[in-house]
Amino acid sequence: MAYALDIDQLRTFLAIAELGSFTKAADAVHKTQSAVSMQMRRLEERLDRPIFVKDGRQSRLTEDGHRLLEYAQRMIRLNDETVAAFAEPEMVGRVRLGLPDDYAERLLPQVLAAFARLNPAIEISVQCQGSVITGGLIESGDLDIAIVTSGDCVNMRGELLRREQLHWVSAADRCLHCEDVLRLALGPTTCSWRAAAVAALDRVNRPYAISYSSSSAAALTSAVQAGLAIAVLPESAIRPGFRILGETDGFPELPPCEITILRATHANDAVHDALCSHIHAAIGNVSMMMAAE
Repeated sequence: MAYALDIDQLRTFLAIAELGSFTKAADAVHKTQSAVSMQMRRLEERLDRPIFVKDGRQSRLTEDGHRLLEYAQRMIRLNDETVAAFAEPEMVGRVRLGLPDDYAERLLPQVLAAFARLNPAIEISVQCQGSVITGGLIESGDLDIAIVTSGDCVNMRGELLRREQLHWVSAADRCLHCEDVLRLALGPTTCSWRAAAVAALDRVNRPYAISYSSSSAAALTSAVQAGLAIAVLPESAIRPGFRILGETDGFPELPPCEITILRATHANDAVHDALCSHIHAAIGNVSMMMAAE
């Protein structure tokens, strides 16, 4: 006999899969850890198979958990689109969105496509430039909404959207980390990831040379894929064929990356609220207000 799956349980499941921890997921979905555990126990009972396995302090997906992941994403997306279709009258307007190219490539293709299906009368124009330039366009009023690295826009107040761990990465089939002088591919001097990488290597007196510097994420990842340099990337940017380098390889731990939504002072219409809410629901893994120090 077939049983219906609970959408709320599936949302919690996706949060755990994203964050790797029942505790972190509980904060993200605003539930107690015991409530999250109960939801996953009931979901496993409904499916009659385990979907998580403990791996130290982390919770790792089983093979069946990975199978469920895509179905859960599709079901939640269809559920939200259905509810939205009947909940409100169609909104009309235009939103100017800015973000760095790595976020555009990694996070937004499906997000914007789903938003367009929900809101066909809202036109979105996208500009892809570095966080510093994008933040400046928010201040000048030339953009409505921006997704930026918060460390690159330290003087701007925004809403924290997502937090990811930064990692040292190289091509899996190369041993660049064994060289006496590390060859690095990093962002421009205004990039907070670059500053974190340089500071970490300086602390452990590890010699390095910045062989490639670019504001283009595609250029940096291409240098890694070609085996030409080591880069610093967040978890969601790590691709097949990349190797994460850790302390056993002689690399110091890096701080997390924080991704922030900025809104121009004039961006307070319903169309702006709708896009911000949609981005939060689709790619956010934290829910809190942050103020740049």
